[in-house]
Amino acid sequence: MATKTEATVEEKLRALYDLQLIDSRVDEIRNVRGELPLEVEDLEDEVLGLKTRLDKLKTDVETINYEIGAKKNLIEEAKVLIKKYAEQQKNVRNSREFNSLTKEVEFQELEIQLAEKNIKEFKAQIDQKKEVISETKERLGERESHLKHKKSELDAILAETEKEEKALINKSAKFEGQIEARLVQAYKRIRNNVKNGLAVVPIERGASGGSFFTIPPQVQVEIASRKKIITDEHSGRILVDPTLAEEEQEKMKAMFAKL
Repeated sequence: MATKTEATVEEKLRALYDLQLIDSRVDEIRNVRGELPLEVEDLEDEVLGLKTRLDKLKTDVETINYEIGAKKNLIEEAKVLIKKYAEQQKNVRNSREFNSLTKEVEFQELEIQLAEKNIKEFKAQIDQKKEVISETKERLGERESHLKHKKSELDAILAETEKEEKALINKSAKFEGQIEARLVQAYKRIRNNVKNGLAVVPIERGASGGSFFTIPPQVQVEIASRKKIITDEHSGRILVDPTLAEEEQEKMKAMFAKL
């Protein structure tokens, strides 16, 4: 087997096209999954957000109930004081003491009125929050159901494709190792810059694959001779002749069938 330094241009072209076929197969598998992983991630974030919101709402209700309890205690304490002041008024020595106790009673009565008003407002807040809690629970139930469905869908696709994808990624790394680093870098750069990740394409009907720009006959002859690596001047893709492409497609098709 030829080493990297001994590889002919034809061997390099075959290796590059094989790498392209492997990576394109990985792309196909990932396209089958489509947006599902992102959908699942978004749904998980939404479910977490709704649960956090529910926890906060429940904490708010507990806090308000505590405040209501504190106001009720204040009312009971005020009633005790009113009763106490009323008893003291029976034993006053002058009108100044009586008026002073009257003011204390009035103050406690105002405290009771204010506390009762606060309790009414707090209860209204609880009713409002309970309504939001109910709506949030309903939304959470819907989102959790949708998440379960999407996860099941994704798991089914992963079960079908994960093994093949891992095998292909390993093959891709192995094939990369058989190609000189500068060509791998060029391949990856082109792959990142072109549509559909196609960095190495065969000539189809006198044009580079996926392109409408015709390749001059002389250039097509050079490509067919496999003596040098030629790129499409319009897209930058590396070009291979149809015969080489067909041969490698058959070879890789057989390899894919075994994965």
